[in-house]
Amino acid sequence: MPVIQVSVWEGISPDNKKKAAEGITKVFEDMGIPKDAITVIIYEAPKSNWSTGGQLHSERHANR
Repeated sequence: MPVIQVSVWEGISPDNKKKAAEGITKVFEDMGIPKDAITVIIYEAPKSNWSTGGQLHSERHANR
């Protein structure tokens, strides 16, 4: 059954991870997939490992 992988910057609170997992699961439940068949994996990465337009997010979002 579905395995949904979500990549985020590190530092997301456990409460927000739970909210994200619950919301994503609901979307798939609404499509008729049993809740117990849905897996959500949240990967965290430092901003220094992400870039957009050739600029590292650690530089682009230095104040966040």
